[in-house]
Amino acid sequence: MPVSAFEQYMKEAAGQEDIVELSISTRPDCIREDYMQILKEIKEMYSVEITVELGLQTIHEDTAAYIRRGYDLTCFENALKRLNDAQIPVIVHVILGLPGEDKEKMLETIRYLNNAGIFGINLQLLHVLENTDLADEFRAGKFQTLSMEAYVDLVVSCIGALSPDIVIHRLTGDGPSNQLISPLWSRAKRSVLNCIHHELKTRGIYQGCFLKEQG
Repeated sequence: MPVSAFEQYMKEAAGQEDIVELSISTRPDCIREDYMQILKEIKEMYSVEITVELGLQTIHEDTAAYIRRGYDLTCFENALKRLNDAQIPVIVHVILGLPGEDKEKMLETIRYLNNAGIFGINLQLLHVLENTDLADEFRAGKFQTLSMEAYVDLVVSCIGALSPDIVIHRLTGDGPSNQLISPLWSRAKRSVLNCIHHELKTRGIYQGCFLKEQG
C-alpha cells in the first residue's frame, strides 16, 4: 500500500469518535520508517491506542527458509525495537507444528519471546490448505500434522513456559473448511479449547509456572 493511502486510511479511522484502538497486522519487513512516522503522528494527534501484530512463526532460520518466510530474525528484532521505542504494543504470531520442529524447538521460540519485549502472543497450529506447496509435501508424506493430543500437550507446555507478563490472545485456530486438508480435528475449536483448559487444571499448570521452577 502506498504511504499516502496508508496515512489517509489510518487518520480517517482514528478520527472516528467511536474508534478507541487501531490494530495493524503486518510483517516485520514492512515496518519502514515512513510508516512508523505516520503511526507516531496518529498517537500524538488522536486519542486512540495502536497495536501491531507481527508474524514471526519461529526463531529457527532453517524452518523460516523452508516456509519461505522472507526475512531473518534480525529483521524481526529491528522492527520490534522500532515499535517498542514508539511505545506501540506488539503482538507476535507463532505457528506450532511446523515441519522439522520438535517440541523443544517450539519451546525455544517461546523462551526467546519471554525476553524480547512483546506485549502479547498468538499461538496458532499449522494448517495444511488446498492448492499450496505445503499440501503437496503433506500428501507426499514428507511431514505429519500434530494430533489433537499432541497439540494440547504442546500448548499447555508453552503456557507453562511463557512469561506471565505476556498476554495470550489465541490458543488455536481453524482453517477455512472448504480448503482444510489437515488437521481436521481443528474444526472443533470449542472442543480443543475445552481440552486445553482441562489439561491445565488436571496438571496444575499455569502461565509462567515453569519459569518459577527454573528460578
